Amino acid sequence: MSLSFQFIPRARCGALLFTLATISIARAQTIPTDSGGPTVLAPVVVQGRSTDLVGTASTASQGIVGAAEFDARPFLRRGELLEVIPGVVITQHSGDGKANQYFLRGFNLDHGTDLSLSVDGMPVNLRSHAHGQGYADLNFLIPEMVRQIDYNKGPFYADIGDFSAAGAAQLRQFEALPHDFATLTLGQNSFARIAAGGTRRDGGAATTGAFEVTYDDGPWKLAEDSNRYSGVLRRAWATAGADYRLTAMGYHANWQSTDQIPLRAVESGAIGRFGNIDPSDGGASDRASLSFDATLKGPDATTRVNAYAIYYRLNLFSDFTYFLEDPVNGDQFNQRDRRWLAGGSIMRAWSGTLGGGKSESTIGAQTRADFIDVGLFHTAKRVRLATTRDDTVDEASLGLLAKNETRWNDWLRTQAGARIDGYRFKVDSNQPLNSGTRLADILSPKFGVVIGPWVGTELYANAGDGFHSNDARGTTIRVDPGDGTTPVARVTPLVRSTGAELGVRTAAVPGLVSSIAVWALGLDSELVFSGDAGDTEPNPRTRRYGVELANFYRVLPWLALDGDVSFTHGRYREDVESGGKYIANSIGTVVTAGTTLGREEGVSGALRVRYFGSQPIIEDDSVRAPSSLTWNARLGWRTKRWDLGIDVLNLLDRKNYDIAYFYTSRLQGEPAAGVDDTHFHPAEPRTVRATVGRKF
Repeated sequence: MSLSFQFIPRARCGALLFTLATISIARAQTIPTDSGGPTVLAPVVVQGRSTDLVGTASTASQGIVGAAEFDARPFLRRGELLEVIPGVVITQHSGDGKANQYFLRGFNLDHGTDLSLSVDGMPVNLRSHAHGQGYADLNFLIPEMVRQIDYNKGPFYADIGDFSAAGAAQLRQFEALPHDFATLTLGQNSFARIAAGGTRRDGGAATTGAFEVTYDDGPWKLAEDSNRYSGVLRRAWATAGADYRLTAMGYHANWQSTDQIPLRAVESGAIGRFGNIDPSDGGASDRASLSFDATLKGPDATTRVNAYAIYYRLNLFSDFTYFLEDPVNGDQFNQRDRRWLAGGSIMRAWSGTLGGGKSESTIGAQTRADFIDVGLFHTAKRVRLATTRDDTVDEASLGLLAKNETRWNDWLRTQAGARIDGYRFKVDSNQPLNSGTRLADILSPKFGVVIGPWVGTELYANAGDGFHSNDARGTTIRVDPGDGTTPVARVTPLVRSTGAELGVRTAAVPGLVSSIAVWALGLDSELVFSGDAGDTEPNPRTRRYGVELANFYRVLPWLALDGDVSFTHGRYREDVESGGKYIANSIGTVVTAGTTLGREEGVSGALRVRYFGSQPIIEDDSVRAPSSLTWNARLGWRTKRWDLGIDVLNLLDRKNYDIAYFYTSRLQGEPAAGVDDTHFHPAEPRTVRATVGRKF
C-alpha cells in the first residue's frame, strides 16, 4: 500500500492538534522466525489508569497511562502528554520549539531539572545544557507512536538516577502499530499538521515507520513561523528466548519566539497581550538518534541490554531584560549547544526465595558520556557582538544498582535497593580560570514496605535518597565570565534529595482505581548554574511536603471519569539573599479532571479542566502570579476506518498566564537601573482545530 499526500504549504492554512490514533487495548503479534515457523509473542497489552496495579506497585504514586487515554484527550502541545500524570502541569515561556516548562510537587522544574524523562531507554534530559540543567525537549516525539507512559514520583527507584527527585516518566513507543494511519489537522493561527505511519511484517521481523510535518504561527503578533519535521523507523524481531529492537529517529525545528513580556508594557498599551519586545528572538534545533534494545529470557533470569547514540543541536536567541545591561544594542543573548552523547545499560533480574518468601533481585549498570560544545554570546538581532562563555565539556557517568523485592507472605512485601553513581566533569573554557576537572560520587539507598492487599487495597511506606547533577561549568567556575575577575562560588556537583512517602491504593469498588499519597522531600542545595547568565545562582536548601489524591473511574465501557488533586507546601530552609523563604513558582494547588466517552464506532467526546493555583514569584511572597483555569473539549465521530474530530482549546477563552517571573528589566527611555516588574507569557486564547484521520 502506498500513501500520497499533498502537503499544504506554509500559507496560513490553519491550526491543528496532535491527533492521536485510536489504539486497541491489547493485540497479539505473530512474527515469523528466521526458520520460517511462527513465533507467537505475548500480547502487547497497552495498559492505562484503569489498571489498578494492586499487588505489583511499589508506591502509591506510580502508574501507567496507555495510548487509548492519550487519544481521548485534547492537547495544545505534545509536551502535554505528560499531563496524564496526576499533579503535572506543562506550560511554555517562549516559542514552542523549545522544551516545555514542567511543574510537579511544588517544583518549577524549569525545562526538566528534577523530572527524569526517557523514551525507550534513551535519556531526554540533557546535562550541562546551554539553556538549563536537565533540559528535556519532547518535541521530537510523534504522539501516535507513544503506546504507554510509566510514571513514578519521588526518589524511591533504584533503576532511575539523575534528575529524578520529583519524579520520572518513561515513554514507550510501539514495536508494531495496531493499524496503519494517516492524519491531517487544520485550524486557526495557520496551524497545519500531517502525520502518517504503518507497520510491515516480513521474514521474522516487523518494520514500523512514521513521519510528521507541522507548521504553526500561533496567536502572537510576531508570527511564530514554526516548522517541525519528525520521523521514526523501527525494526523489531524475535527469536526463541529473545526480543530485539533497533530504532532510528530524526527531528528538525525552527521558529520565531515571543518570550515573556513585562506587565507594565501591556498595561500602558505599549504592546498588546500577544506582543513582543524583541522581534528577533527564536531558534532552531535538531536531534537524531540510533538505539538498540535486547531482552534475553532464560529459564530463571532475564537480561535487558540497551545502547544509544544521539546527536543534538540548539541555537537559541532570547532577550529577557531588553536594555538593562546594554542600553545601545539591547540584552539579547545567544545560547549554542551542540553535542554527541552515547550510553547504555545492562540489567539482569532473577527470581528465587529469601527467608521462605518469593523474591526477585536485579543488578545493573548504566553509563553515559556527553561531548558538548556550549556557548553563551551577547547578540543584537541575532548578530554576535561579544562572547560571554565558550566551553567544551566532556561529562561522563557510571551508575551501579541493585534492588530486591520479596513477598514474605500473602500480605507483606518489601523492596530494598541502592545505587552508586560516579561522575567526571571536564571543562575547557575560553576563560582559563574557569577550566578544570571535577570528580564526584553519591550513594542513594532506597527502601519500601507494602502491606496487603485486603479487599483490593494496599498500604505503602517508602523512603529513599536521590540526586540531580549540576552543570559541569558550575563545578569548575572560579570567576564571573562577564568581567573575568569577580570570584564566583562553585556549585555542588551532585545534589542529594531525601524523600519519604505514605500511601494507599484501592480498587475495592469495581471500575474505580484510587490512590492517596502523603509525601515529603528535601534538597540539600538548590545552588544552580544559570545558562542565561553563565554563572551561578545561590539558593539554599529546600523542603517540600504535600498530599496527592488520584482517581480513575470506568463507569461504563464507553464512559470514564478521572479527577486528581495535589496540594504542596514548599519553602527554603533559610532566608534567601532577597529575604523570605518562599520558593518562586512553587505551585501549591493543582487540580485536573475530565470525562471521556465513546465506543469504537459512533460519537466520542471529552471535556477536561486544569486548575493551578496562585503562586509566589518572589521569595518574600510580596508578588504572586494569578491562578489559571483552562477547559478543553473534544467532539468526534468514529467508524472502523475514519476518525473525525473538533477540539476547542481554552474553551472559555480565559486570559491565563502560562508562567510569570518577577525581576528587573529596562525598556527604552526608562531609568538606567531598570524597573522591577512581573514578566509573563500569556496562555493561548480559544483555539479551534479540526482533524480527519484514516486507518488502513
